[in-house]
Amino acid sequence: MRRGNWLGTVATAAVVALTAGCGGASGVPAVSAAPTPGASGAIAVTSPAFGNGGTVPRRFTCDGANVSPPLRLSGVPGGAAELVVLAEDPDAASGTFVHWLMWGVDPHETALGAGAVPKGAVQGRNGFGQRGYGGPCPPAGTPHRYVFSVLAADVKLHLPADATVDAVRRALAGHAVGSGTLVGRYGRTG
Repeated sequence: MRRGNWLGTVATAAVVALTAGCGGASGVPAVSAAPTPGASGAIAVTSPAFGNGGTVPRRFTCDGANVSPPLRLSGVPGGAAELVVLAEDPDAASGTFVHWLMWGVDPHETALGAGAVPKGAVQGRNGFGQRGYGGPCPPAGTPHRYVFSVLAADVKLHLPADATVDAVRRALAGHAVGSGTLVGRYGRTG
């Protein structure tokens, strides 16, 4: 393939990837599962507890046992040094709310059990001001989306245990080699 054709193909692929998140045919507002800037690999993130766009079971919310849901991972790039797990509510009234922040996850992990923290992983502070997982707990009304993201870093992130999500994102800048998301929904009635 000639260089000009190759650049055109890459540019077209980038436009398609960026516009793919603009709408969802299933009625679930689309949340881009495309790799983060600089990331080259797509990680498949699934859960045996709920499907993408499905309802997060009560057990994994503030109305239940409030434990993290089980996650299954595949497609982690071979050059990954560690994984970061992040759960956020982009529909929170005050802006995106962090429900879970964890880094230092072994890139060879293919499954995270319900409520489990892998050996060597560090859980950061969530939006509730606590370390660890804080499940979906939206106000009554329209269900919120909960985006469970897994990012692969090509270096170990040497962060203090009280690191914020912004500090983790800064540490990942230029070091993300793959990412993937799983979106769940949860709502509460009055």
